[in-house]
Amino acid sequence: MRYRGAMRTTLDLDPQVLAKIRLLSRQRNQSLGSIASELLAAALEPKETPRSRNGVPVFPASGGPAPDLDLVNRLRD
Repeated sequence: MRYRGAMRTTLDLDPQVLAKIRLLSRQRNQSLGSIASELLAAALEPKETPRSRNGVPVFPASGGPAPDLDLVNRLRD
């Protein structure tokens, strides 16, 4: 994977990380830079919110007021 406008830079990598990048580079027949860029881009993507937590479905916030004890009591009644 070649990126347009790629910038040349120097990184200090942990030896084990570099070894894994080199292995992927050989396996995929791609440059170290393209593998490192691909891995960094994936790591920097926003994480997907979980669909459930402790078995309870999680829904996106609607932007409305946060529920409080008064609202819970009104909904129970």
